Amino acid sequence: MDLDLKYRGRVAPSEDIALIKRLIEENPAMSRRALSQKLCQVWNWTQANGQLRDMVCRGFLLHLERAGYITLPAPRITSCDFTLHRKKPPLVEVDQTPIHGPLSHMQPLQFKQVRRTPQEQLFNSLIHQYHYLGYTQPVGEHLKYMAFFDQRPIACFAFSSAPRHIKCRDDFIGWSPESRKKNLHLIAYNTRFLILPWVHIKCLASHLLSCIVRILPKDWHMVYHHPVYFVETFVDTERFLGTCYRAANWIYLGVTTGRGKNDQTMKPNRSIKAVWGYPLCNDFRQLLHHG
Repeated sequence: MDLDLKYRGRVAPSEDIALIKRLIEENPAMSRRALSQKLCQVWNWTQANGQLRDMVCRGFLLHLERAGYITLPAPRITSCDFTLHRKKPPLVEVDQTPIHGPLSHMQPLQFKQVRRTPQEQLFNSLIHQYHYLGYTQPVGEHLKYMAFFDQRPIACFAFSSAPRHIKCRDDFIGWSPESRKKNLHLIAYNTRFLILPWVHIKCLASHLLSCIVRILPKDWHMVYHHPVYFVETFVDTERFLGTCYRAANWIYLGVTTGRGKNDQTMKPNRSIKAVWGYPLCNDFRQLLHHG
């Protein structure tokens, strides 16, 4: 019989709980990280590129422990929340000379996918310093981009795995719960978009958005060995109107419910965001329905 507890769409049946308890009992010296990696191997819980879903599994184990179903090994650090021990991205100095002029004089622009490259540290630093949400380390599939003009960074993009439930998006696609669960990995989520504050070019934001959606699908397939057919983002309506997304032909889908991904209360607990989406191919609905 399934338990009443879910984490990122996974329900824990009683046999999974028994397996976890047995692994803990048989391996008392095993760390939490080693335990989550072992479970990923047993369950064949991997990304499309073969990497273990270790971070998601660790969150799942913590969720089970907090609900009282299991007792994990003692953490190897003082706090069980490892995110508290993450260092902030180090400051990287860049040329802040103002950039002005018409968009036509900003060609050619260069886009680089910088995750796992020497320029990733610069990306993290710029997001931490200049994006109102700051920098947080993504979990799961994600890519990081920087746009350059004349070898100077002018903008940053971050994309990650899509949130599980967004009612207006799901209604727009029209997929069933089964199709959503099976094909959610075929959607990318634009988590950060930053134009550096010393860059003042009219229509630059919508131009960058139009460019990045042509670049993203190929890179995602190259890194994760599966396509993406749709990209989405949230816009804080208390700060922004979403004008650049509209100008780049993104589609307004509606608003969020104001509840987090693991909410159990069914009550709003955060700000409501506008949801914008962009189909990456004409038959995106058919592909997202069937995979």
